[in-house]
Amino acid sequence: MARLRFPAAAPTLTGLALAALTGLSAPARAEGLSSYGTPGLIDLPAATAAPDGTLAWTSSFLGGHTRNTLQFQITPRLSGVFRYSILRGYFDTPEADLYDRSFDLHYVFRTESPRFPALAVGLRDFGGTGVFGAEYLVATKRFLDNRLALSGGIGWGRLGSYHGFRNPLAVLGERFETRPGLTSLSETGRVSFNRFFRGEAALFGGLSYQLNDRLQLAVEYSSDAYRREVASMGFAHRSPVNIGLSWQASEALTLTAAVIGGAQLGLGFSYQLDPRAPRAPGGRERAVAPLLPRAEIAALGWPAGNTEASRSRLASALARDGLRLESYAEDGARARIVLANPGFRAAPQALGRAARAMANSLPAGIERFEITLTAQGMPTTQAAFRRADLHQLEHAWDGSWQSFARAQITDAPARLAPDPGVYPALDWSLLPYVRTALFDPDSPLRADVGLAASASYRLAPGLSVETLIRQKAFGTLDQSSRISNSIQPHVRSDAPLYDKLSGPQLVQLSADYLVRPGGDLYGRVSAGYFEQMFAGVSGEILWYPQGSRLALGAELNHLVQRDPAARLGLGDYRVTSGHASAYYDFGDSYRGQLDLGRYLAGDWGGTLTLAREFDNGFRVAAFFTLTGISFDDFGEGSFDKGISLTIPLDWLTGEPSRRGFAQTIRPIQRDGGARVAIAHRLYEEVRGTNAQTLSDQWGKFWR
Repeated sequence: MARLRFPAAAPTLTGLALAALTGLSAPARAEGLSSYGTPGLIDLPAATAAPDGTLAWTSSFLGGHTRNTLQFQITPRLSGVFRYSILRGYFDTPEADLYDRSFDLHYVFRTESPRFPALAVGLRDFGGTGVFGAEYLVATKRFLDNRLALSGGIGWGRLGSYHGFRNPLAVLGERFETRPGLTSLSETGRVSFNRFFRGEAALFGGLSYQLNDRLQLAVEYSSDAYRREVASMGFAHRSPVNIGLSWQASEALTLTAAVIGGAQLGLGFSYQLDPRAPRAPGGRERAVAPLLPRAEIAALGWPAGNTEASRSRLASALARDGLRLESYAEDGARARIVLANPGFRAAPQALGRAARAMANSLPAGIERFEITLTAQGMPTTQAAFRRADLHQLEHAWDGSWQSFARAQITDAPARLAPDPGVYPALDWSLLPYVRTALFDPDSPLRADVGLAASASYRLAPGLSVETLIRQKAFGTLDQSSRISNSIQPHVRSDAPLYDKLSGPQLVQLSADYLVRPGGDLYGRVSAGYFEQMFAGVSGEILWYPQGSRLALGAELNHLVQRDPAARLGLGDYRVTSGHASAYYDFGDSYRGQLDLGRYLAGDWGGTLTLAREFDNGFRVAAFFTLTGISFDDFGEGSFDKGISLTIPLDWLTGEPSRRGFAQTIRPIQRDGGARVAIAHRLYEEVRGTNAQTLSDQWGKFWR
């Protein structure tokens, strides 16, 4: 059966921009952000923080100087930033422009009290070129019912460049007297521990005053001399005083105008949204059928033991909610089903609807419902409910909590055999796609637009064959003229070559078998063309007990690089890669993942990923990889790192969906620390049905 589906991965930056322009979700009031996209005044930081969990996009324009910043409030006190800046005429060379990528951290280590100010410490551009490199300590105190805020602090690096003085930290050692500089491009991307809080320091300060509900005035004394911009870019810096106005156009959008350095006009805007506040908080799914009184069910006279009739009624009821019945069996007063959930992102919502469908479709004598959830047909979790509990709790004020407490959630290492006609089955789709390539200095944004045909042929429980074919309609990915200078095997740095192939492109053609080797264990075997650049065979095993915060896995792959000049051809490069992985749910929406092993270029090392994922599926993650490849041999960027964003489709539309938009933002893609892309990696397949995740999302049970 053909179904119209949205692509699993599309450019999230575009989606985020559209979300902003269409006014999706925002915090109650946008917190002040500086032109650097961090909590602050105009150019300077303040000891404030954005609302916890909010995401903000800031763009500022200052002559030939453009800053674009993505900021995330990681915790109530800690925020992180990725910034992409364009500085026109920065170098005295034919390629005079600088395209700069940088990361910041800002931490409020003391919140404001009636007597004492808030205190914060920050690092600017701590892992980039150092063009914006600075560190600071800042204090902020509010007065006049929070309408007036005073800030002051001390800065180093760029924030110590105007009227600087001897570093007060020099009392701790002579190493704080001087600030080393970068000596070559290959040093960019490294964490600059040897420059933190080094060299001259300078004082800065400022104030902001809320003129009315929408308009705010800011004045600051800046310790940034804009030295390189003055020397190379014709920047006018005549005064350390900056003056700015910000206008709150909406709860999320703020427009700013400022005079920087006494002579330079700056304009900008910031947009903040709250990932925990979807556009349709309650959802727009089909209304759930109420439970029929048990007396009415008994009056219908459905006989126990007529499994064919019960199966038919139940399958029809489940299909109305987009659920698929794979197996049905009756055993006295017990009914057992195997359920496929292709539509609801929160598994408890599928469970709740399935349980009510069973109560409304099965004979009155059946008292116990056992529902086995699946991932690609592989059994994962069983949830058992008493019919009497459903009727008792349907309208209870704490029905969600009580239904979870009374449900019996257990591991499901085995499943019922599929009913006749369930397998084999074919799903296919034809839909538009957008692919992007970011941060090429010749063209910071390239994109292709076209049609993608995908198909999944389910042969048996856990066994499927999938394919994805793309046909580009128009775009610029094939126009990249950059040639890799990597001294490592070109496992990723030759990616532009694969975009030059004309005509339909077979991106994926692979077979996957997901199986349960035993209790708490999951297994996967895959073979075929996994992605645009690699084919091969892969095996994986995962240990993940029900209700556990910890999961452990191992993966082994033997891979062959695909020939960029041939549609199905394979090249000469072969590699065996694999990782041991640990996954941990820290609670309060925080997750961590550690992968240790061998990467595509044959390098050994590890990747640490820290993510904040809300119960609605909105996810922001940061990762970095360190391997045996030295920073110099890695090349520009020094090591692999980046940020990933996932926006669930139901967050945007309110309609039930397990799909979404995803984008990984890397400052630069090199060959070190690269992994093959494989569909159906086990942890992502099964964690949504683990008891730990079910408990977090159980509020959806009665939806």
